[in-house]
Amino acid sequence: MVPTREQALEMVRKYNQEEFHLQHAETVGKTMRWFAGELGHGDEADYWEVVGILHDIDFERWPEEHCQKAPELLREADVDEDIIRAVCSHGYGLCSDVEPQREMEKVLFACDELTGLIGAAALMRPSRSCSDMELKSLKKKYKDKRFAAGCDREVIARGAEMLGWELDDLLQKTLDAMKSFA
Repeated sequence: MVPTREQALEMVRKYNQEEFHLQHAETVGKTMRWFAGELGHGDEADYWEVVGILHDIDFERWPEEHCQKAPELLREADVDEDIIRAVCSHGYGLCSDVEPQREMEKVLFACDELTGLIGAAALMRPSRSCSDMELKSLKKKYKDKRFAAGCDREVIARGAEMLGWELDDLLQKTLDAMKSFA
């Protein structure tokens, strides 16, 4: 089964109660939807969004089993194996050995950490939004390893490399995606 957006959010809420995790799921979902359209996969936008929403389904309750518990939870809900694979691929090299292969999986790998960094940078702005953020400002925050230290810059850079993009392109596109729903 490919869940609807609402079903995916319901699944995430079943295992996650913290507002931060719920907001992150929605942010990554909307970012993935934007990328689907941007990269010529507009007919798969719902699918990309659902994968983005579900990617951290197991993180809050089972952080030590992140990407390991997710398949069990998603199979219980009869979710398609393609979605399960994509969800697990976002943790490649950290908590999963499932390597991103499809473009959608590579985008998820690349933008997961980056949405967190952009979100943290937005909170530092007078507007508390990314809607008025420029690439130059984002790059300054990206280069400051002390800022949003939990956002792994190596993962972000590796994601850009997987996609065959320059880092600045990934930063700009993800910023544009988040501006589209800020």
